[in-house]
Amino acid sequence: MASDKVLSMEEVAKHNTKEDCWVVLYGKAYDLTKFAKVHPGGAKLITDVAGMDATAQFDPIHPKDIMDKLLKPSLTMGVVDAATMKPEHVAKPPQAHKPAPKKKAVKADAAEEEVEEFKKPPLAAMLNSFDFESVAREVMEPQAWGYYSSGGDDEITLRDNHLAFQRITMRPRILVNVREIDMSTKILGVPSALPLYFTATALAKLAHQEGELAIVKAAKKAGVPYMLPTLSSYTLDEMLEARAPDQIVFSQLYVNPERSRSEEYVAKLEKAGVQALFVTVDAPQLGRREKDMRNKFTQQGSDVQGDEEDDGGVDRSQGATRAISSYIDPGLNWEDVPWLKSITKMKVLLKGVQCAEDAVQAYNAGLAGCVLSNHGGRQLDTCRAGIEVLPEVMEALKEAGATKETFAVFIDGGVRRGGDIFKACALGAQACGAGRPVLYSLASYGQNGIVRMVHMLQDELQMVMRLAGTPDIPSITEKHVITTNLADHIVPLPVDHLTMKTYQGLEPAAKL
Repeated sequence: MASDKVLSMEEVAKHNTKEDCWVVLYGKAYDLTKFAKVHPGGAKLITDVAGMDATAQFDPIHPKDIMDKLLKPSLTMGVVDAATMKPEHVAKPPQAHKPAPKKKAVKADAAEEEVEEFKKPPLAAMLNSFDFESVAREVMEPQAWGYYSSGGDDEITLRDNHLAFQRITMRPRILVNVREIDMSTKILGVPSALPLYFTATALAKLAHQEGELAIVKAAKKAGVPYMLPTLSSYTLDEMLEARAPDQIVFSQLYVNPERSRSEEYVAKLEKAGVQALFVTVDAPQLGRREKDMRNKFTQQGSDVQGDEEDDGGVDRSQGATRAISSYIDPGLNWEDVPWLKSITKMKVLLKGVQCAEDAVQAYNAGLAGCVLSNHGGRQLDTCRAGIEVLPEVMEALKEAGATKETFAVFIDGGVRRGGDIFKACALGAQACGAGRPVLYSLASYGQNGIVRMVHMLQDELQMVMRLAGTPDIPSITEKHVITTNLADHIVPLPVDHLTMKTYQGLEPAAKL
């Protein structure tokens, strides 16, 4: 096999052009000639280190096993003999992380601007999830912020994911004994402090150096499950090693066109005791996320624009999202469900269901459940929020004979308040997934930020449950909410100042 072949660095160094581009990562040489054309950061980042060891540039963001996870085995050219490595063969490491960005303050006479350094408020000043978002926007690298915060096209769905919860009104009951409130529940049989889990999000090192390792540890401290991402910044082994001895995690899966890669990955998950597999089904192609695309274009500047023909017509201004679609199988379909069930004993669920028909088909196919999700508003714009899809799904599943015990339904997208969790439970969801709030609290204050964010959601949920007359999770029912206006989208609402002040609007090219 090519991957077992021992190569000298002199041999690797011969493959140093755009047309023949080998790169060494963690002692292995990979042929990245084709991959460079769809690299999220642009082909230039790879072709600049063609024929060299780029481990120092690669390591700050990517996991060590990402190439073995995504590339075909034939593209692993061999192991490099360390004795043949010379200083000139090693690419320079990236610049250190820049300090917190500065804010511009205009003087009263507007004659000149003075620059003030952003002063991060103390963690204790964070009162809600929007506070973390506002801090994250200031402390994150612009490219990382663009990747995390962007939504598809006009970002209608991105914004409606949260606003949809506000179209559901409360119907509280009085004179119920709510002296003691029990928020605990079970998610796919796994105990959880509240009906919440951390959903999978890619490349957490963009938020914080500890990345997914901090999220694993924070999930344990907060008492909620974490869904490990396929496209992580740390290796699967590193994430699993970060678990506490009794900690149970789930995992998300992008099915690779090279099915053997997915089978190996799933087998590794099962061997490590992962309890459930959430297969992402809403991303046969990744959406156009213009904040990310615009930011990528302006960051690269004119030095990459002239190379487009040389790179096979690939547009490198697409940002950190479009390239990943080369490693997600767009041919995945219902006929593959038996294969998915056959390769593991874990519970298998579909992540990205957006209508009742697909939820029923998943139930009839013998799957364990589904997540009603639009990928955080990052895929097909003007899709409905998961919470809006929930009532039709629960009704259809009931007609099909499913129960909450035989088929679990989750939602994600837009969960920012404890009241949002309450409303989802009232309409039949077993729990809610949180994505961006985890990343933003991680970016702002590390592991402690995530834990505080969850504690705030707990405080809010406890208050809502007490005021609604529901002492525990099973007592929350559809009779505690009114959904008359959920689907019509025409209800006038008071201005949500927290959303408006943290949401960053899209900018046309003329304003750049």
